[in-house]
Amino acid sequence: MTDFLISRRGLASWVAAILLAACGSAPPGPATSTGASPAPVASVAPAKARPRLLVFLVVDGLPQRQVLAYRDQLAPDGFARFLDHGAWFAEAHYGHAFTVTAAGHATMLTGASPDRTGIIGNDWRDPASGTPVYNTGDTTAHYIGNPTVPFDGTSPRNLKVESVGDVLRRADPRSKVIAISGKDRGAILPAGKSGVAYMYMTHSGQFASTTYYMQQHPAWVTQFNARKPADRYFHTEWKALLPEAAYANSIPDNQPWFGTRGGLPLPMAGGPDAAPGPAFYRSLLPSPFADALALEFARAAIAGEGLGRDDSPDILVLSLSGHDYVNHAWSAESRMSHDHFLQLDRLLQSFFHDLDAGVGAGNYVAVLTADHGFMPAPEVAAANGEPAGRLNQAQMVTRLNAGLEKRFGEGKWLLGVSASSLLLDKRLIAQKKLDADAVAQELRTLALALPGIGSAYTRSELLSGSRAGAPFFEASRRSWHPDVSGEVQYTLKPFWMFGTSTATHGSPHEYDNHVPLMFWGPAWMRAGRVDTPVDMVDVAPTLAGMLGVAAPVASEGKPLPIPVP
Repeated sequence: MTDFLISRRGLASWVAAILLAACGSAPPGPATSTGASPAPVASVAPAKARPRLLVFLVVDGLPQRQVLAYRDQLAPDGFARFLDHGAWFAEAHYGHAFTVTAAGHATMLTGASPDRTGIIGNDWRDPASGTPVYNTGDTTAHYIGNPTVPFDGTSPRNLKVESVGDVLRRADPRSKVIAISGKDRGAILPAGKSGVAYMYMTHSGQFASTTYYMQQHPAWVTQFNARKPADRYFHTEWKALLPEAAYANSIPDNQPWFGTRGGLPLPMAGGPDAAPGPAFYRSLLPSPFADALALEFARAAIAGEGLGRDDSPDILVLSLSGHDYVNHAWSAESRMSHDHFLQLDRLLQSFFHDLDAGVGAGNYVAVLTADHGFMPAPEVAAANGEPAGRLNQAQMVTRLNAGLEKRFGEGKWLLGVSASSLLLDKRLIAQKKLDADAVAQELRTLALALPGIGSAYTRSELLSGSRAGAPFFEASRRSWHPDVSGEVQYTLKPFWMFGTSTATHGSPHEYDNHVPLMFWGPAWMRAGRVDTPVDMVDVAPTLAGMLGVAAPVASEGKPLPIPVP
């Protein structure tokens, strides 16, 4: 498979009329109910040309192949709203190689790949010390009303670029940007520097923000949490939506190779506990119920913040995390995943009905996409005749370090894996007076000799572009940041994975980089399928155009060829 190549024409003439907003030296502070708004620094496009509300939906871990596989089982107005009445792109791909949650969520609304955003993975290692870094970690901020532990995500401090929401709020401080997710990174990164993020708390079943955004929650959040909506699922079951025969093409439940044993009906973990606790609240994530809660919280946010009520456009980001948890546990080919997708379809239909009634069908644009796709489980790939396998990361590091010791002498030359790169001990290299590039080249050679490693490139190659045109070089370059990443960037061969979960993602292959990208808003676009290949960095400049502001400064994309009325 070759790297994904961008090939498309520009947007229609209305984008050319966008008024460019000036870029300030820093984004405004978070848009909260308790903080002051920043001063405007630029004019905006006429209000009538813009939607009052942009609803940006992300289904975590949804590959494009699943959307079309179940099209005949969809409700009339969930995913089908986009497929039958919206504009959708059949060939939308991420251009970076390490397709994981944080990297995708950082790209969508910044228009920038990880080589610009600095969000090279869900976690990585500090290049100097080798200590772990979490993508949204920030020890200066903590959750409001909920405990905060190490590696919790609390702010966007590691995001190096601005988002569409940052540009919008700088142009019009009355605009609000609210992001909601079952995961901290699913809310914090799309919210940018000046939006507000709310995350599902597995300790309490609440939704909470952090002290980066505000010191206390607005009243509507407090009232929502006081109702304890998660508790209604205590000791309930996730039951299949359709008769057994409807899942004939999916892998049956309770496969021996499932990382987490399970089938439908699936009881929500309550055990003998007399009251809901953290184990129960965590059990809601790999189910339809956490997504139902996120949609319910989104309804409360629309009402509580008055989203879409005036001529200053607002952005609501809703990242639904359940599908990713389901696919990790049972794979995208399972009946569990099939049913979860259908359950989500019905939840979206109800949400759209409420949006139409509350905001007005002619007042908002809805977008639906995913942060990454999902690989088939190696056992499924192997059964289909594909070479497939699993790698143990700790064993890989030990083997690579042994190879480096054989060449350069005793020492812990490799500090470890950092996102999708290998981090060398630069102090040891300097101590031994060795050429850093020579050590990296040897590490690259050793890595390519391992089973499952498909490509590997050194820091000097990525900086110089000297291997341009080599397999996955461009995708690897777009996943590598010189200030954050290690000395050798690698990719896996098709159908290989790290870890012991049933299936995962994080490769440059079609199953991981091909995602749905669908728009609905009859006032702004015509319905229809678009087969032009597009890159996910194109989303941000397209949305900025709809909102009448400039694209984020670091955006590398181009406006999508959306069919206009």
